[in-house]
Amino acid sequence: MKAARFHGKEDLRIEEVPEPGPGPGQVKLRNAFAGICGSDLHFFFHPESLPFGLDEPHPLTGATLPQILGHEFSGTVVEVGEGVTDVRVGDRGAVYPLAVSCGECAACHRVLPFSCRLMGSLGSNVEGGGLAEFSTFDASLLHVLPEGVDLRLGALVEPMAVGWHAVARSGVEAGGAALVAGAGPIGIGAWFALRARGVERVLVSEPSADRRAIMAGLGARVVDPLNEDLAGAVAALTDGRGVDVAVDAAGAGAAVDSALAALVPGGRLVVTALHEQPMRFQPTRLMMAETEIVGAVGYRPEEFDAVIAAMADGVYDTTGWVREASLDGIVDALHSLRAGIGAKVLLRVG
Repeated sequence: MKAARFHGKEDLRIEEVPEPGPGPGQVKLRNAFAGICGSDLHFFFHPESLPFGLDEPHPLTGATLPQILGHEFSGTVVEVGEGVTDVRVGDRGAVYPLAVSCGECAACHRVLPFSCRLMGSLGSNVEGGGLAEFSTFDASLLHVLPEGVDLRLGALVEPMAVGWHAVARSGVEAGGAALVAGAGPIGIGAWFALRARGVERVLVSEPSADRRAIMAGLGARVVDPLNEDLAGAVAALTDGRGVDVAVDAAGAGAAVDSALAALVPGGRLVVTALHEQPMRFQPTRLMMAETEIVGAVGYRPEEFDAVIAAMADGVYDTTGWVREASLDGIVDALHSLRAGIGAKVLLRVG
């Protein structure tokens, strides 16, 4: 089968590899669509910034380079392994990519598997991934899609679940006000999740004109933090009060700094972006305003299902921000996304 395999920094090759078969408890998926994630950009351009090593076999999975990428994907079951009863051939589903964690560390004991240092995900450090024609994995990782949620939407469940989890971590309530810093896929997902929770007063801060236009097309309030008055826009949105929550989906120190300044006293900032560089800030203002900063990584299985249910209810609109490309065009897509052109690319892999 054809697959996109990562060999090292800026070395991603479309290759022919053996087609997998399902083992006991597994399903075999004919992959349909796979999305390019921000972490895929980190893989390709800055693998040294990843929170795990790639040069040695993973302690739990044995996976090592070269690695098939792609952890945002959907497809149709074509074969089931021995003992699988909850999934049938022909089922369409979205894949929950977190496949393993150690089960013994403090993070695992606190039911935070994405924070486990040995966590393993399809498309990164578990054999197989979505950027291939077929994949095999434990049947429990497949979340079956209902009628009305197509495979294209199915490939967006994973990134939208990241935004959903970030908003859940914010604790914002209906009627509140929010700032989203960054209008990439996770920022877009946070915007949809906020609206699903009844938060209508949302401002999206984004320096890219292309991405601001995308958000405006979806109906969002947008501001250019480099050339416009972000503080004034927040004041206008909240009658000078400040936003209740802010979501950092930008991964830039300046975005974190401006988000903290936009919060109402007692407000909360959720960091859900990977930062390639450290930043400096003045902690005293956290003390004076009793501001909270929390992290958000990944999602829970029930949040995956919540996103799917919201998709079935028509909450998510892909107009203008999702484009398709072939698997052979993945490197060009990586470069365009890094340049801030567009927001989301889905690769047709099946």
